[in-house]
Amino acid sequence: MVLKIGMLVVFFAIMIAVGIYCRKNSTDVRGFVLGGRAVGPWLTAFAYGTSYFSAVIFVGYAGQFGWKFGIASTWIGIGNAVLGSLLAWMVLGRRTRLMSQHLESSTMPEFFGKRYSSTALKIAASVIVFIFLIPYTASLYNGLSRLFSMAFPGVSYSVCVIVMAILTGIYVIAGGYMATAINDFIQGVIMIIGIVAVIAAVLTQNGGFIAALNGLAEIHVEGNAPGAFNSFFGPDPLNLMFVVILTSLGTWGLPQMVQKFYAIKSEKDITKGTIISTVFAIIVAGGCYFLGGFGRLFTDRLTFLSDGSIEGGFDAIIPTMLSGLPDVLIAIVIILVLSASMSTLSSLVLASSSTLTLDLIKDHVVKNMTEKKQVLIMRILIVVFIAISAYIALNKDKLSAIADMMGISWGALAGAFLAPFMYGLYWKKTSKAAVWASFIFGAGIMVLNMLFRGAFPAILQSPINSGVIAMLGGLVVVPVVSMVTRKPEKALTDEMFACYNKEVIVTAKKSLGD
Repeated sequence: MVLKIGMLVVFFAIMIAVGIYCRKNSTDVRGFVLGGRAVGPWLTAFAYGTSYFSAVIFVGYAGQFGWKFGIASTWIGIGNAVLGSLLAWMVLGRRTRLMSQHLESSTMPEFFGKRYSSTALKIAASVIVFIFLIPYTASLYNGLSRLFSMAFPGVSYSVCVIVMAILTGIYVIAGGYMATAINDFIQGVIMIIGIVAVIAAVLTQNGGFIAALNGLAEIHVEGNAPGAFNSFFGPDPLNLMFVVILTSLGTWGLPQMVQKFYAIKSEKDITKGTIISTVFAIIVAGGCYFLGGFGRLFTDRLTFLSDGSIEGGFDAIIPTMLSGLPDVLIAIVIILVLSASMSTLSSLVLASSSTLTLDLIKDHVVKNMTEKKQVLIMRILIVVFIAISAYIALNKDKLSAIADMMGISWGALAGAFLAPFMYGLYWKKTSKAAVWASFIFGAGIMVLNMLFRGAFPAILQSPINSGVIAMLGGLVVVPVVSMVTRKPEKALTDEMFACYNKEVIVTAKKSLGD
């Protein structure tokens, strides 16, 4: 117990010290929200990765999908690395950095407002962000409950939630984006070390990798072929594909993810950041889902209810797998999950507060806001958002509707924003009406899924599958609507896209020239 508490105290002390150290970089809006657009490749890549992978992934998704798909759940982590990290950086990174700086936009709603010359679009995007990021933020606490009760018997879940909320708030409020980025880097290193150590320990408990695979091969569940849980694509390839698409392609439309590209310092940092974030995703996401794939080997330690379901749900699987580890490894796991949760929480509350301040309050509610006042309001809103998310987490049993919304937040945000954001970077003819259609289509499908799930076809009753339809459908809706509605003014779009045509001088090793 002394070891666990000591490691937590050191961890928290470092997080707060970084926040205080970065205060000098957060005196104006650009510094507080984007780190002055001067964040290097390692910090940007780790900020992207740690915002991507939270306790929801490590405890919830890894346990649930590892149980359902077996070792094939590793494909989810591979998809996250290739589609969610590598291709996201290659397709969006450079253009997002150039266009957002050219339009002087600091948030995704502000990008929509300036790119499509519509204040109404900016406000609508802000409302969608506000509605769906809050419950997503609250969901980050869920993975901590069982792990803390396992590691600290007698310590209540409420204490864990409150401490995490307060400490995250301190360093984000003090240091803004730069403090978040530096702490994300530290937390990312912890996540890498932790996941590698845990995988090694769990496999060792089961006689090594080959013995663990053989153990999975011997598990037979009615309705599945023998050996399904150690096969290449698992027992349910179709639903596995839906999970891969949602958790990978979804990052392309999430405000807290895309906003990382706004802050990149230079061209060379994009190349480095692409490689670093991809390797990070392979280790962390691939490792999490790979670990979860062996969950059925611990069936004898789980408690099952009369209907055959697991007591505590799928969230009980990973804590059960880890319960037999040495104390030092359990302490590392606790810090790993705290790191994953706090890094994502800080990114979400910073995105929420900056969006609400810059896109809703500024110029619409309060006129002529000074830089100092904007930063002050963002800091106040960070407190508000963290308090609301903590309240939801503490009362999750009473707020079932909001708990349901947590599952559809990712699909609603990515479904609404992915297509108009990507087309906005690449296609001059994307129309304002098409953006509205994408907002309504993406967010609308997920709201309907929440309210009338039973009326959906069986395969689309899952929020994950509906989220995939919302995202992929938007990629079709935007060009179709753009072709049949009023085109944007050519002079305006030409001026916006001029940022891509600016001539720059590079060395001979970059280009052969004429």
